[in-house]
Amino acid sequence: MLLTHALDQVVDLLRCPACGAGLFPVRGPLRCPAGHTFDIGRTGYVSLLSGHRPTSQDSAEMVRARDRFLTSGRYSPILRTVARLAADAVPEGGTVLDVGCGTGYYLAGVLDRLPGARGLGLDTSVRALHSAARAHARAAAASWDLFRPFPLADAVADVVLDVFAPRNPAEFRRVLRADGRVIVVRPTRRHLAELRMALKVDPIKEARLGVALGRYFEPVVTEHVTYPMCLSGQDAEDLVGMTPSARHVRREAHAPSTQVTVSVLVTAYRTRSVSP
Repeated sequence: MLLTHALDQVVDLLRCPACGAGLFPVRGPLRCPAGHTFDIGRTGYVSLLSGHRPTSQDSAEMVRARDRFLTSGRYSPILRTVARLAADAVPEGGTVLDVGCGTGYYLAGVLDRLPGARGLGLDTSVRALHSAARAHARAAAASWDLFRPFPLADAVADVVLDVFAPRNPAEFRRVLRADGRVIVVRPTRRHLAELRMALKVDPIKEARLGVALGRYFEPVVTEHVTYPMCLSGQDAEDLVGMTPSARHVRREAHAPSTQVTVSVLVTAYRTRSVSP
């Protein structure tokens, strides 16, 4: 598989996971000077997790449900908030890194707001990356375990997006430019509370987030995005089916429509000049 235009535009950001050298295309795959080779999938994502077991347990059904639900626009108020905060930090021709990008919905929405920017999404779910690699003409995608050091050069991102995804604060700081921003989206205890599969949000989770990020970052602004959302039976099925809860919740017939509460916090962080 040859490089897509989007992947070609971000190759300079990538580093070999094995030795840290730069990567370059050689008749299809990406390769470093030491000869480590990384295949490009048929949908255009690059497999940097070669030789490592992915941690994602996303099924094809889960990814399809996620794609249907997100493209329905039910979470578009969240996307608009993320895109607006990102636009404040990304210069012309800047770089957006989406960690835990899933199907690429949020990365694509941010790039729509930033005509000159390029994007890269990282995720462990190969099934989701098939969609992420095609989500936007300027969005590339790569498989990676977010708990490991990122296969990226230092100080290459203007914005790091972390939307309902795992966090690696030390790596966020390393790959972020000095004046960049990290944008984190997480649920409150009210989020989807009306559904049986409502997220069990630890009451001290917000405090833990502050501790984890506080060593490297300080908040610039936090916005509470909350609104009622009316779901059809299919929407409700997809909302359950798109999350890990799908493996633990018994599927039941849903009412023709169900109203639930969307309640998330969106925070933009900047790098601390001095560690606390």
